[in-house]
Amino acid sequence: MEKIRLGISSCLLGEKVRYDGGHKLDHYITETLGRYVDWVPVCPEVEYGLPVPRESMHLSGSAEATRLVGSRTGVDHTDGMNMWARERLDELEKEGLCGFIFKSRSPSSGMRGVKVYNPSGVPSHTGVGIFARAFIERFPLMPVEDDGRLQDPALRENFIERIFVFRRWKDLVRAGAKIRDIVDFHTDHKLLMLSHSVKHYRILGSMVASARTFSAGRLHSEYLYNLMEGLRLIATVKKNTNVLQHIAGYFRKLISTDEKQELAEVIEIYRRGLIPLIVPVTLIRHYVRKYNEDYLARQYYLNPHPLELMLRNHV
Repeated sequence: MEKIRLGISSCLLGEKVRYDGGHKLDHYITETLGRYVDWVPVCPEVEYGLPVPRESMHLSGSAEATRLVGSRTGVDHTDGMNMWARERLDELEKEGLCGFIFKSRSPSSGMRGVKVYNPSGVPSHTGVGIFARAFIERFPLMPVEDDGRLQDPALRENFIERIFVFRRWKDLVRAGAKIRDIVDFHTDHKLLMLSHSVKHYRILGSMVASARTFSAGRLHSEYLYNLMEGLRLIATVKKNTNVLQHIAGYFRKLISTDEKQELAEVIEIYRRGLIPLIVPVTLIRHYVRKYNEDYLARQYYLNPHPLELMLRNHV
């Protein structure tokens, strides 16, 4: 499998670029996820021109109008950082990225909850790092997350699922997607979308059904918008249970009475939170192979990302 290109804060790869000369190596990112990823490292502060080590910085002002300033000298780096960011984003646009992992709480790279100091010196966790804000504004549909939130199993699974979907969509468009190709893509991702958002599942279904009324450019842009907006919503136990029960209906006339009972019991035990999602999914995949259920065999819901990542062992 061709590796997915992801941007990442350099310090998370172990590069000693932080203000104190240290790093924030993340072993899951580098050793587990890294087997499937081609990293494009970015350190805004060093690439902007600051040395290592250097004065620490923080955000000041308000969440809507933040300034990036030196904590000791008060030197304002906002305008220079924004100018550098525009040029760097032009370069990153050519890198074929499918997502970005930011360093949490960083005044340049934190994507949420960064400390912002008001004129009285009182902090609030309401800011977004200067570079992270610019990146998200330039690439609003691209999956982004930070290393802190990736410690949460549900958020981790959601982010990694999205980068794989985003890459498949980019490959589809790059190959010159026709309406029939988008119909196939939509069919393959139906149950995956249903596990995130019934609303977006219906919107996308309606778009595909009336695809010939759209120009190619509008169909591509509006489909991608609703696809990624829907996938941002977490696939909860309740939503997954709904999808699992929906899938069970496909086997109604195929499997034995004992198999029906076993599948129903496993889904119920999952619903009660006693086993992870991988258990009912594995059983369903067994039935898909055993009974040659072609429609389910093509569903990415049952194979959204490599099993080696073990993401569904914890949700």
